[in-house]
Amino acid sequence: MHVYGSGHAGSFCPDAIRLYRPTLSAFGACVSVRATSGNTAYSGRDIPVKAQQADDIAAICSQASPRTVRILLADDHTLVRAGIRSLVESIDGVDVVGETGDGAQVAPLVEAREPDILLLDLAMPNMHGIDIIKDCDKRFPNTRVLVLSMHAESEYVREAMAVGAAGFLVKDSAPEELPVAIGAVMNGDTFVSPRVSRAMFDTPRRRRCDQTGENAGRRPLFTPRQRDVLRALASGQSTKQIAAALDISVKTVETHRARIMQALGISTANALVRFAVRGHYDTQH
Repeated sequence: MHVYGSGHAGSFCPDAIRLYRPTLSAFGACVSVRATSGNTAYSGRDIPVKAQQADDIAAICSQASPRTVRILLADDHTLVRAGIRSLVESIDGVDVVGETGDGAQVAPLVEAREPDILLLDLAMPNMHGIDIIKDCDKRFPNTRVLVLSMHAESEYVREAMAVGAAGFLVKDSAPEELPVAIGAVMNGDTFVSPRVSRAMFDTPRRRRCDQTGENAGRRPLFTPRQRDVLRALASGQSTKQIAAALDISVKTVETHRARIMQALGISTANALVRFAVRGHYDTQH
């Protein structure tokens, strides 16, 4: 297996390799580093290295001074957004050109500010993050979407990537992952948080509700948290009660409900409760 790490500044390459070294070592991967800018003899070339050589890669890349990367922030939690902005602005060569907490305002801001990267939370009010990604992928091809989400389940990652996201960063990631993710996305690569990517490698082949063959008629495979929500609904708990019991926000519960309903192809709360009461969502069938 080959994993490519690249960076528009010299520091991104070794940082990316160090972040992924546990995963690379576990799978015996070979790494290729590409220095895509800067005055270095290695610019534009792939240099194969062993995973255990990660600490020696820094000498390969020079410290380049890339053009400023323009980033737009979209997260409905004001304090979270302020913290993300502070972290983003601490990265050399990166500027925040705007921010919003309203999903419906993302597209107008992208059109007006023309960011290189949209740093997007999936659970946005008025327009869900998945729909925002689809819209941006269609209308703003020069803006790449980097998802910043509290959800680490591989299902969320796959769905976001399938509709056009360029990267997926979990909110509890180490701060050092953010500049690596930005560097990867700016160079046209795909970035997924190491913790999520490891889980995706370790997870058996995804089981979905196929329309043909031996899987015909099977139910979608829900995430553990979605099953928790379904069990709580079956016991008659309200959204607020579920949020308190699971120690998550009301909005997060509503997001789980919406994703379950979308997977099942149902449109009413009563239909969702009826499905929850019937059970059978802890298995494939």
